[in-house]
Amino acid sequence: MALFLLLIFTGGFSIYVLIVNRNSPNMTIRQKILKAAYPAMMWFAKKTGKNTLILKGTKAPVVSIYTLDVVLNNNTPLSLSTLKGKKILLVNTASDCGYTGQYDGLEKLYQQYKDKLVVIGFPANDFKEQEKLDDAQIASFCKVNFGVTFPLAQKSIVLKQSGQNEIFEWLTDKTKNGWNSQTPTWNFCKYLVNENGTLTHFFSSSVEPLSPEVVDAILK
Repeated sequence: MALFLLLIFTGGFSIYVLIVNRNSPNMTIRQKILKAAYPAMMWFAKKTGKNTLILKGTKAPVVSIYTLDVVLNNNTPLSLSTLKGKKILLVNTASDCGYTGQYDGLEKLYQQYKDKLVVIGFPANDFKEQEKLDDAQIASFCKVNFGVTFPLAQKSIVLKQSGQNEIFEWLTDKTKNGWNSQTPTWNFCKYLVNENGTLTHFFSSSVEPLSPEVVDAILK
């Protein structure tokens, strides 16, 4: 009986995975399973409080973020000074993570609030080597599977170590941003900078892009 139920569950889940990924042609089997399991994973995270840390601050930065540039994945620079007057959501991302499904939410957030918000993804291989693709492959993966149109930075290091991306060096050093030293705890942590270049929020991985907490911070 147990074996029969297991076969039914396995078959049903396999069909569900196929349906969820009908528009995801270039994903690996692992990525397809992770995408299908994402809603259940987020439900469990909320129930257990895992990776749901939210930090807030209003202290003005010591070093202006507008002095920094982002090198995009096509090797062109984006000066953050051109984004004055808009909020900026900076997110460390990965293609082979349980939270990769958040690309969808990030794109929806970007489209819904693009008059006042810019989302920038920072692919990184810092957590369990979950971003092994190169920049061109990452761009293709994000566009084909999630319709991503927001800017993606060159693949880089976001944790505090040699070669850390200078944007994440600013985001995680209170002597520069004014108050926050929290580094990413996993892929898809989110840092929100307001219209004046002040870091105002840190949201850890399980805080979804379209959650009330993130949306409220954008609308303030």
